[in-house]
Amino acid sequence: MRLSDLRGRHVAVWGAGREGRAAVTAIAAHGPAGLVVVDDSANFLTLPWDGPLAAAAPLVTGEEGFERLAAADVVVRSPGVPNTHPWMVELRRRSVPVTQGSALWMADHADRTVGVTGSKGKSTTSSLISHLLTAMDRPNVFGGNIGVPLLDLPEAELYVLELSSYQCSDLTDSPRVAVVTALFPEHLDAHGGEREYYRDKLNLIAHGPHAVVVNGADPRLAAELGDRAAVRAGSPDTTHVATGPDGTQWFHLRDTPLFPRAVLPLVGRHNEGNLCVALAVLDALGVDVVARRDSLAVAVAEFQGLAHRLTEIADPSGLTFVDDTLATSPYAAMHAIDAYEGRPLTVIVGGADRGLDYSPLRAHLAGREITVIGVPDSGPRIVEALSGLSSVRTELADDLVAAVGLSRKLTPAGGVVLLSPAAPSYGRFRNFEHRSEVFAQAVADTAR
Repeated sequence: MRLSDLRGRHVAVWGAGREGRAAVTAIAAHGPAGLVVVDDSANFLTLPWDGPLAAAAPLVTGEEGFERLAAADVVVRSPGVPNTHPWMVELRRRSVPVTQGSALWMADHADRTVGVTGSKGKSTTSSLISHLLTAMDRPNVFGGNIGVPLLDLPEAELYVLELSSYQCSDLTDSPRVAVVTALFPEHLDAHGGEREYYRDKLNLIAHGPHAVVVNGADPRLAAELGDRAAVRAGSPDTTHVATGPDGTQWFHLRDTPLFPRAVLPLVGRHNEGNLCVALAVLDALGVDVVARRDSLAVAVAEFQGLAHRLTEIADPSGLTFVDDTLATSPYAAMHAIDAYEGRPLTVIVGGADRGLDYSPLRAHLAGREITVIGVPDSGPRIVEALSGLSSVRTELADDLVAAVGLSRKLTPAGGVVLLSPAAPSYGRFRNFEHRSEVFAQAVADTAR
């Protein structure tokens, strides 16, 4: 389904946040017979619905919202509306067509798009791809889950998109190059279970992409792909890290050394894998990675990484505060913890509770000297999952601000305070940026 297919039809947009606002603006321009917005989660964090948006579509809240959805010819849901929502279940039962802005946009732009998803690494990898393509004289527009809704993107010859599992679930067109960075259980409450989550995530590659590039070092992803044709970055037959001509670790394309690992400024082995995937995507798009390796090395060295992803905050105390608020699963937090191995470490965990299994985090921390501070809502449950580990000190704090203050008391000089929540931000924050703002302000307010 394309945006142009909505002309003359009654359309209900479900969700009044950033994605819903973009959908209303885009759909209104195509002349629907009727357009309404439904927000079933309005609260004190909800932004006002006024001005041109209100003129284009009235806002309906409360139980009346379902009747407006059910009466529509097409429902365009925001990514934050889960498959398991009771209204979604009933709409499916009634065979009401449901799509998303991401699917409407992709139907018109798939052949010009690199789409990146994954349970871990999609933000950094998509950003790297966009950055390196620009350096290779391949201008592109970067957007998606990282902050700019697809329906707000300008026209361009090439797009690089970060796509969440929610955005992938309703796609009926795959991007030209479909990229998957990792798979592990996440967002299970929204998708209905582990199998459903993997299905929705891998829907990105289910509709005829020209090329599929994956992280070949991820065992669960390999198991889900089976023998499907894909470029498996990290493997010797494509981009990988191995001993180079000077005896140190280098990035390679097959047998050819490209540049030293030390060129990449990002910490952690997982970021080596992210760059291998990005380089494999450039190769798939026809960039001569070997011939342009010197220019690529300069571009890699200049890459600053993402805000909110292992972003260090200067502090006069000598402690290193690190914003990793995008780490919304235990597996992501585990990678962040590994990046600071060898330094005294305090980790702040907790956020919206999606019922995730934190036993992998427990196994990862066994035998490791570390302090863990839990904050609502899931923090107490995470701390409980770590009980009995003799080398792990656990504490609880009433909120993120209190946790920052407590971390200053508990973290030895020269240590690291890592906000890697292993849980999403919604419920107590408007979005992940808001959680980062609160963290950074708390660090500033408690500095001595």
